[in-house]
Amino acid sequence: MNQERDNKPARRPGRGPGMGPPMGRPVEKAKDFKNSFRRLLTYLKPYKVQLITVLILAIFSTVFSILAPKLMGKITTKLFEGIMKKRSGIPQAKVDFGYILNIIMILAGLYFCSALFSYWQHFIMAGVAQKTVYKLRNEINEKMARLPLKFFDTHTTGEILSRVTNDVDTISSTLQQSLTQLITAAVTLIGIVIMMLTISPLMTLICFIILPLSVLVTKFIAPRSQKYFAKQQESLGELNGHIEEMYTGHTIIKAFGQEHKAITEFNAINEKLYEASWKAHFMSGIMMPLMGLINNMGYVLICVVGGIFVTKKRITMGDVQAFIQYARQFTQPIVQTANIANILQSTVASAERVFELLDQDEEIQDRAITKTIASPNGNVKFENVKFSYKKEVPLIDNMNIEVQKGQTVAIVGPTGAGKTTLVNLLMRFYEIEAGKITIDGININDLQRSHLRSIFGMVLQDTWLFNGTIKDNIAYGKKGATFKEVVAAAKAAHADHFIRTFPDGYNTVLNEEATNISQGQKQLLTIARAILADPAILILDEATSSVDTRTEIFIQKAMTELMKGKTSFVIAHRLSTIRNADLILVMDNGSIIETGNHHDLLAKGGLYADLYNSQFAGSNMAG
Repeated sequence: MNQERDNKPARRPGRGPGMGPPMGRPVEKAKDFKNSFRRLLTYLKPYKVQLITVLILAIFSTVFSILAPKLMGKITTKLFEGIMKKRSGIPQAKVDFGYILNIIMILAGLYFCSALFSYWQHFIMAGVAQKTVYKLRNEINEKMARLPLKFFDTHTTGEILSRVTNDVDTISSTLQQSLTQLITAAVTLIGIVIMMLTISPLMTLICFIILPLSVLVTKFIAPRSQKYFAKQQESLGELNGHIEEMYTGHTIIKAFGQEHKAITEFNAINEKLYEASWKAHFMSGIMMPLMGLINNMGYVLICVVGGIFVTKKRITMGDVQAFIQYARQFTQPIVQTANIANILQSTVASAERVFELLDQDEEIQDRAITKTIASPNGNVKFENVKFSYKKEVPLIDNMNIEVQKGQTVAIVGPTGAGKTTLVNLLMRFYEIEAGKITIDGININDLQRSHLRSIFGMVLQDTWLFNGTIKDNIAYGKKGATFKEVVAAAKAAHADHFIRTFPDGYNTVLNEEATNISQGQKQLLTIARAILADPAILILDEATSSVDTRTEIFIQKAMTELMKGKTSFVIAHRLSTIRNADLILVMDNGSIIETGNHHDLLAKGGLYADLYNSQFAGSNMAG
């Protein structure tokens, strides 16, 4: 089965978490927006009271800020009237600064209340957003624990990480910021229109006439800029992939003298990115100046009409000033709402991917009544087992194996023969379609998975070590392991010597990828971890593939001693490592075609003999 997995995080050269797509950029859309959006809203249902409170606070905060221009207009009107009376020579004419001071105090109060309500609104919404995402992350985490191995074999690590991190972060950001912005934008738009109508319906009509011009400009430019932004994103992804490939493989590039080719390829991709980028940014960049031109034309018309109305005393000077401020704010909530609509599209698309993960088929539930094996002996039996990854392509058909306690069983065969699949079935990573597998006479389906897997110890070809000390990594194999037990396991695995060469010894901290030790040293640590676990059944999948021949000999001796009294399944391509196995199963196309020990199988002259002789013929030719 050994499928190659992509451990690289998915490249997403577009927007980062928490940012809306810039104007003109292509927006990722959900496959089923309506149902996905409804499902996302169900996560907000428990917080109805908080959301209603946020809505009320947003209304108050916005209303207070909308009233401000009207009050500032009163100050302008009072100043204008006082000055005009003085210039007209009216006796005892003066500016009523007391009235102006009162208005200023009211304005200060309005701004303070608006800020206070805005603070409460964001405080409550932050709590709602984080609680919602907290619940979502918990659901994802619990779901991941229930997903079968099949899911991880058919999805790249980068894809899964992207759903768990990037998509959840996008949802979090939208819930926390965009929802409150949407409420504020809607209330602001309604409030501004009402205030403008109270001042002058005709001037309000001018604003509405200008609005379609802005929409036309947007509709003309946006599709063209989106086309270039799409090309930019494509080229950027290609460039990132090329850079990552070149830097991770720089040793090979230098060894084969391919620097010039790598630079030429980079220049070609960079040129494509340059062409797409400047066109995309030019097209999106001219939008704001054109919008500004249209808006300024509107302000001129408003000022002209407003001036005429002032001379005819239909409205006051302060009303003209207030209206211009409202006109300036009029387009902001419309643009903001359009941007939020784009963000909402991307957010629902992110939510849809998260829901797809949550809707994946889970492992078959353990039976309600399960058995336990108090002291496992390690007798394993496959009876008429049938299995396939795809129903139309059978892989294992009518497999029968019987392994006694303490036997070492080697599984060999060409790539894709089904060697690792056999082990995955034994540990119930995959469910068999027919037949049964028993351990000590008990059907593994009658055991809880956690109990079943506690019987096994594994050393895989792909080493896995976490960010932590060497001591903690070895102790991972046994809960409550003492330092003495850790050292004993390391010695048995011939890892003690190299561990003590580090300045911090067993307290040496391994980084995330454990790149501060060699591949062979990683494998020795995983072997020490398995030794410490002291399981009834051992599974060794290419366990010595990453160590040198001398170290391999030491490990084989340690393993031979360790495997005494334990049932062991050894998957190996290097047939020299399994000569002493009690039973060798030769697999091809999912079936066991030969069984026996090393000498018997060589004497048969079948597939095993061909594999064995080809390996040693290659070694002799190399020598």
